[in-house]
Amino acid sequence: MKNVVRFTAAALRRRHRPLGRLAGWSAAEALPALLAGHLTARAVDEGFLAGRPGVGLAWLGVLAGAVGIGAFGTRRAYACLGDVVEPFRDELAERVVTGALLRSTGAGARPETSAVARLTHQVEIVRDTFAGLVMVVRGFLFTAGAALLGLSSLTPVVAAVVAVPLLAGLVLFAAALPTMAGRQRDYVRADERLGEAAGAAFAGHRDVVACGAQEFVAERVGRQVDRQAGAERALARMAALRSLSLAVGGWLPLAVLLLAAPWLVRRGLTAGAVLGALVYVATGLQPALHALVQGVASGGLRFAVTLDRILTATAPPGAGTAAPAAPGAGTARRGVEPVPLGAVPVTGDGTAEPVPRAEVRGLTFRYGARARPVLDGFDLTLTEGAHLAVVGPSGAGKSTLAGLLAGLLRPEAGTVRLGGVPVAGADPAVLARHRVLIPQEAYVFAGTLLDNLRYLRPDAPHGQVEAAVDVLGLRPLVRRLGGLAATVDPPTLSAGERQLVAAVRAYLSPAPLAILDEATCHLDPVAEETVERAFAARPGALVVIAHRISSALRARHVLILDGGRPMRGRHDEVLARSATYRELVGHWQGQPAA
Repeated sequence: MKNVVRFTAAALRRRHRPLGRLAGWSAAEALPALLAGHLTARAVDEGFLAGRPGVGLAWLGVLAGAVGIGAFGTRRAYACLGDVVEPFRDELAERVVTGALLRSTGAGARPETSAVARLTHQVEIVRDTFAGLVMVVRGFLFTAGAALLGLSSLTPVVAAVVAVPLLAGLVLFAAALPTMAGRQRDYVRADERLGEAAGAAFAGHRDVVACGAQEFVAERVGRQVDRQAGAERALARMAALRSLSLAVGGWLPLAVLLLAAPWLVRRGLTAGAVLGALVYVATGLQPALHALVQGVASGGLRFAVTLDRILTATAPPGAGTAAPAAPGAGTARRGVEPVPLGAVPVTGDGTAEPVPRAEVRGLTFRYGARARPVLDGFDLTLTEGAHLAVVGPSGAGKSTLAGLLAGLLRPEAGTVRLGGVPVAGADPAVLARHRVLIPQEAYVFAGTLLDNLRYLRPDAPHGQVEAAVDVLGLRPLVRRLGGLAATVDPPTLSAGERQLVAAVRAYLSPAPLAILDEATCHLDPVAEETVERAFAARPGALVVIAHRISSALRARHVLILDGGRPMRGRHDEVLARSATYRELVGHWQGQPAA
């Protein structure tokens, strides 16, 4: 927290004039705390106990006037607060924007969208808590100082007796502050990790369901829930330390004063002086300490933790720090043999026998009972070695077909079989053995990179993982993170890097049917080609929901969906027969359709 202290102290030094005005009005605000005990003692001793109630009321009237002056001082103090807080907020906002620009405009850098959250949310938290902290601290200094000064002038002995437990409570609270700050920081981090884990699980729910990984993901999110709950309980236990500080510094002086009252009276202290001392403790010292402890323990810790995260995140990048490599920016390795995930069945004469990886018969699907069918009586067979690119305009049913093949959607009529197994009613684990779906929004969880890559095949040998990393072009990311054992922080990965991680994971899966539902849309053309060629060479069948013409050109067959009768064939065949496909090809190539 040293950077927080330095940053705050420097900002306050630059605001010395507004702070001087704030101190002046705070002194006026503390006038009742300075005079309350004295005026009460005089009202009692010289007025009410002396049989002169008019004199007593007169002294109380003077106290009322001091309260009026204090109220005016409070009003002016709040008016001065903006001159201290708003420039601090502006400096912090400038730092956030400057840091984001430096990181977003450097060579190979990506736009830093998290700066928006810091600017719109975290900076406002710092501003509000800083304002509260300034008011709480200056309130304690002036109110408690005025009460102690007044108490010392009234009865020095009592002031000394009261000051000891007050200082003890302050020391106890100050000693507990680092632990409280650590607990608050742990809670914030646990809450952020839980949000990231839950957000990633929600965003990748199709991938999770398609891979039959519900229990696995639920367990990972559940661990973050438990950690967040533990951090919250640890933070709640810190309330006991706050209560102890208040008891020692606020209530113990009052108890000591009450117990010592008979002895003080025997020593010549008047009843009015004893009552005045009680007023100083009960209406000055105790409320000021309570406001300080509660304010610092809540808003102060939030201020320190949030400001520390902002300062750390917006620190100027070091000159020697390399910018993260953009996905697909490097040259992909060629000629690497795909990971052997199974053998192709052969006939008795040694020739390969086509294996039906997916069979679709009479498939009809529509969104709503009266909606137009997306697919109507659709048939499709994918055998071993099939490489099909599905193309069509937006809304034509490409992702719907992917969901039906993966068993994520239930058709109105017809059947889908994967490896001879009916999809309808099949256990998710059974489906996961036959097909793997990579959606557009790839799911990456917090953990090691190796765990992410192996989670569809936990027993994958290390050599096969390394080979898959090479054949799909993930090696630059592995190097940047520091190896396969490095911990992955999903929000720090680009969308393209997450898609590469999901691609390697699916590549390692034992499922023979791979479905890429725009799974490479965030990659550059070179990286996309690397991924698709790797899957095409992988044993099994491949279905690619294409978003570039290059994907269709690489495929053995093209399926065009345009709201009418689906058309399937080789690229040149479909190009000759389908006006929609010619239009899409012309759009992709940036030239008019033939």
